[in-house]
Amino acid sequence: MADTQLRFRQIHLDFHTGPAIPGVAAAFDADEFADTLAKAHVNSVTAFARCHHGYLYYDSQVHAARIHPSLTNHNLLLEQIEACHRRGIRVPIYTTIQWDQYTADRHRDWLCIDENGREYGTPPLQPGFYRNLDVFHPGYRQFLRDHVKEMLETLPVDGFFFDICQVCPSTAAHWIEAMDHAGLDPADATQRTAFARRVMDEWQLELTALIRGYNSDCTIFYNSGHVGPRHRPSAAAYSHYELESLPSGGWGYLHFPQSMRYARTLGKACLGMTGKFHTSWGDFSSYKNEPALQFECFNMLALGAQCSVGDQLPPSGQLDPYTYELIGAVYAEVEAKEPWCVGTQPVSEIAVFTPEAFLDRRSDFVTGGERDQPAAMGAVRMLQELRLQFDLVDDHSDLSGYRLIILPDIIPVDDALAARLQGFIDAGGAILASYASGIAPGSRRMNLPALGVEVTGEAEFSPDFLVPGGLVDDGLWPTGYVMYRRALAVSPQAGTTVLAGTEVPYHNRTWRTFCSHRHTPNSGQPGGPAIVANGRCIYFAHPVFSMYQDNAPSWCKQLVANAISLVMPAPVVEVDGPSTLLCALNDQPAESRQVLHLLHYVPERRCQEFDIIEDIIPLYNVAVRVRCEDAPKSVRLVPSGEALAFEHDGTRASFVVPELYGHAMIEIA
Repeated sequence: MADTQLRFRQIHLDFHTGPAIPGVAAAFDADEFADTLAKAHVNSVTAFARCHHGYLYYDSQVHAARIHPSLTNHNLLLEQIEACHRRGIRVPIYTTIQWDQYTADRHRDWLCIDENGREYGTPPLQPGFYRNLDVFHPGYRQFLRDHVKEMLETLPVDGFFFDICQVCPSTAAHWIEAMDHAGLDPADATQRTAFARRVMDEWQLELTALIRGYNSDCTIFYNSGHVGPRHRPSAAAYSHYELESLPSGGWGYLHFPQSMRYARTLGKACLGMTGKFHTSWGDFSSYKNEPALQFECFNMLALGAQCSVGDQLPPSGQLDPYTYELIGAVYAEVEAKEPWCVGTQPVSEIAVFTPEAFLDRRSDFVTGGERDQPAAMGAVRMLQELRLQFDLVDDHSDLSGYRLIILPDIIPVDDALAARLQGFIDAGGAILASYASGIAPGSRRMNLPALGVEVTGEAEFSPDFLVPGGLVDDGLWPTGYVMYRRALAVSPQAGTTVLAGTEVPYHNRTWRTFCSHRHTPNSGQPGGPAIVANGRCIYFAHPVFSMYQDNAPSWCKQLVANAISLVMPAPVVEVDGPSTLLCALNDQPAESRQVLHLLHYVPERRCQEFDIIEDIIPLYNVAVRVRCEDAPKSVRLVPSGEALAFEHDGTRASFVVPELYGHAMIEIA
């Protein structure tokens, strides 16, 4: 279902309701429920069949004992669906997979077991339902099949949202037996994780096949809180991807663009998901600042996703009217902007390899988890601030449409990938790599000769000091800039150009030799090369992208910008403005036009836990240049329709946006 057209204004309506709460859904009125959603411009709502407490909210005959003990209306879900359908609102059905307190309490043999022989998650006698059920256990697997079949046979099914589908290795007896049978070592953590990925992929494909036997059109999504390269092998199980990413709930403002810029390359529709909560799920009686919700939704539109806002239905069954005033204000704007967001395709010139794709490869450098790769996060942050148009990719991606490939810090390159990258260069493409990128897996050997360097070890001194050469010194002083992370020592090969070298400190900081509070100052003595150019390839010896994620030294961003300008001059979009101004350019082929999104919302660390957006800071007279060989017929602000004066010099259209208040869309037709 690669052509799935998702609704633009969705609600993900949690209903995790504990058994000690009385009178569940006592105030529910189906027409009031659906009217509240319709008034808030909502056209799809994901409603609950089964929650993390393990209770059902429909009149189950197969699992009647699991109906919530305080549920006053056993047809709650059915009436939600029918009332919404009368108003043209879709209702995908939610059910939990790995978190279910009712089941975990009664079937401890269905729980995943960690390497220490303990159950994952919430300890006994502590509040919380975070114990992981085992989709590889035949008993639980059959329960899930029966549960899904009953919904397919008794409820109108627009779609399914299967929650908490996480890769969870187990040391339960049936896992060890299956791994032994497959010739895998259960004592090897890497092999356990690989087997767990296979278990999850095969279960998802199996359940989707069951669903398709009943319903060929419903949407299907399996949620793990992140979408990345791990989802490629099971792509056939999904109709689309939903990117859960609540900035204040642990994901941060960098997660959604990082995940979306990869997910949109997989050939399926994507839905962004934030929340109405001030913090995260289950934060009752809290309300996100409206500018924050605007930015989160409008950024979804800019990057090619539809919008979903998370809420939780109170136990009474009556929607909070103030929540839907907030959502309705933003969704009214989304509805007005939709015509310029349907069927868009990103105009991306740069492919950034994500380290996520290499977590299970033999590499001395790739560590960490799926969502916390500093090299990828630093690259996304930096390129967004430079307003460059880019995707995240892996070694299965089609690279042919890009001008530049970036290998940030820790991308291992085996022989197959080396051949693909060399083919990209031979076809006229450019490569920018840093630190350990290009090194063969499991070695310290450079496996990408086009970079023009050999690795001789680690740099002797750290921190050292980078001195920009004449080709990469734009915007920088002729001095040494501290580089906070240790570089690799490299030897430039014949025919290369050293664009920047290093100077070294007087000594490394040890208990015997140290100076001042942090690091030893620059001695002025020359060190090794820091930036090397070889034709259309540029190599940085330091991990500049991880360094930027660590503490955002502006000179690292300027050096990368200067290097990119050498191998990829005249980017497709240039916008004058502060680095807090974001832009995204999309093609809309069916309408024969391009749509440029400009966003200026500034997250601020006002509290210890997360960033806040509260105020909109307008910008004025924003100058824009967009590459287009043919002169446009018109340039106008949409949806207002205000025409903008423009000039065309044969290669670029130039115009000025008089005022940018949060979000502007410019149609170039």
